[in-house]
Amino acid sequence: MIPTIVWGTGNVGRAAIRCVTAHPALELSAVLVHDPAKVGRDAGALAGLDAELGVRATDDIDAVLAAGPGAVVYAASGDIRPDDALADIVRAIRAGAVVVTPALYALYDPTNAPPEIREPILAAIEEGGGSLFVSGIDPGWGNDVLPVLVSGLAGTLDVVRCQEIFDYSTYDQPDSVRYLVGMGQPMDYQPPMLLPSVPTMVWGGQIRLLARALDVELDDIRETVERRALDATVQTVRMGEFAAGTQGAVRFEVQGIVAGEARIVIEHVTRIHPDCAPDWPTPPDGAGAHRVIIEGSPRIEVNVSATDEGGNRAAGGNATAVGRLVNAIDWLVAAEPGLYDALEVPLRAAVGKLGRKTS
Repeated sequence: MIPTIVWGTGNVGRAAIRCVTAHPALELSAVLVHDPAKVGRDAGALAGLDAELGVRATDDIDAVLAAGPGAVVYAASGDIRPDDALADIVRAIRAGAVVVTPALYALYDPTNAPPEIREPILAAIEEGGGSLFVSGIDPGWGNDVLPVLVSGLAGTLDVVRCQEIFDYSTYDQPDSVRYLVGMGQPMDYQPPMLLPSVPTMVWGGQIRLLARALDVELDDIRETVERRALDATVQTVRMGEFAAGTQGAVRFEVQGIVAGEARIVIEHVTRIHPDCAPDWPTPPDGAGAHRVIIEGSPRIEVNVSATDEGGNRAAGGNATAVGRLVNAIDWLVAAEPGLYDALEVPLRAAVGKLGRKTS
């Protein structure tokens, strides 16, 4: 069994605890938290399970890493604390651990990552013998291994489009929804996530990764952003009121330009209510989906909808992203130490998981 730490117990960490516990090759050895109110609580309670797991959350990072974990699922946010996230991950790799995380956007495509991020990771791998695999929470597989797989079914290939289409009223992350993305803010508010170059900073690595997989040369990476206001005030179950006239929907694209045309596209369509921007793409059932469209002959469209935590779509998306990361751990432990990407880490069958309970 591979002793595995889950570092962070938010939306990603809760799913990680459940996934690690269900994995036949992994043993949940520790849970790291930042909130003092969570210290001492059982991991099962933090993950929303009905039974205790016998692992108490701690904030003692030094002690946990000194125990020599085999793996770390780094589930703490990197959105507004990228330097701290990088420092934490470097510490874990230096301790000899395999680390999987969605927190470092720049390392979706390690080959082209900025030196100030790539070099500390490589130095830590050399020193401690650990490894790192980063895959997105939006989820990463929807922007890398799934479109690559489906592209192999096409006779001719014109455009690869990856879409995330979601009703954000189901997303239990008020700060991100209201301030990073700008839902419910005046239309003259500039959401940090939509500032020029930020979408490319986050999703450009996946564009470059797809270009490498498809063996095409990118001319450029471009962005488009559209925003719509709410026509009427709406009340949401999780995040309260969003007023008429404030931002109610966002649509943006990160486009990989090949021979002058947008050929590889990652698109996000996000609403706080389904009545806002009804002319934009919608999911099959209105709640949310991840979609891959292969424009070519034949035209291929794949829609993936996942639910978790009582039927929540946003939680389901998080859980599938976590599944991709956690299910890679035993492969990474068996591989040579290194900095890996989604084209190198195989998407594998859930061997030994069928019928296995999380508690």
